[in-house]
Amino acid sequence: MLKVTVVCENTVGTPENLVGEWGLCLYIEKDGRKILFDTGEQGNLLSNAAALGLDLKQVEALVLSHGHSDHTGGLRAFLRHRGRLPVYAHPALFTSHYSADKHRYIGVPFCREVLENAGADFVLTREPREILPGLWVSGEIPRETPFEKPDNKLYCQENGKKISPDPLLDDLSLYCVIPEGLVILLGCAHAGLVNIIKHARKVTGVSQVYAIIGGTHLGPAPASQQEAALTFLQGLDLCLLAANHCTGLPVIARLASLFGSRFRFAPAGSTFTLPLQED
Repeated sequence: MLKVTVVCENTVGTPENLVGEWGLCLYIEKDGRKILFDTGEQGNLLSNAAALGLDLKQVEALVLSHGHSDHTGGLRAFLRHRGRLPVYAHPALFTSHYSADKHRYIGVPFCREVLENAGADFVLTREPREILPGLWVSGEIPRETPFEKPDNKLYCQENGKKISPDPLLDDLSLYCVIPEGLVILLGCAHAGLVNIIKHARKVTGVSQVYAIIGGTHLGPAPASQQEAALTFLQGLDLCLLAANHCTGLPVIARLASLFGSRFRFAPAGSTFTLPLQED
């Protein structure tokens, strides 16, 4: 069994005394073991998890999808609560990420030393890694799909040099294999949704994509890229597409129209138990 609970997201979908915040945090339960994927922006994962009846002290590993503050802002609060544990991420996690909007710094809001003192044992990898049986950290995702371009509103700085657009090589996803097929869990999909899916198939050896859950980053994408990605998604025999966060409400509406009952909006408080049970 695989169970995914949305702990933090831009919006709240259940009357459970939850707080919405821009960002994402997923609580993943697989065969009785618990993994956390991202930490949201402001630390509300602690109170939200308690309201949802989730014990963060049982989490045995944390995976960070990339080094943006809306996915890492709750790190210190989580580590102080949970204590020492492995934290999987890309080696470029601490890149100086910026938004062109007012030239704001949007990278990890804590230095590595502070997080290590709080309990983070960083496991930085560019290669795919199986962290639980059938659950993979993607590693660095090859950028091969011609129509998937970096977000021009984002840039980074390395050695005092501005790089625009930000390649966001630290963008990771999670791949989970269940008997029914492949479940792909997205943080922000900066690497490109199609690139991520193709890489998942290669890493796991499983071609059937059963479910996709998380942020697709289609909201900020140009219309041509949105349409090409939607066409690709329609070519998959998906049983569940649960989008949120950076997908954006207009694209979410399109996905709901295209996928019908196979689509679910995934605000904070949403829970998905896979495989899906027949009504």
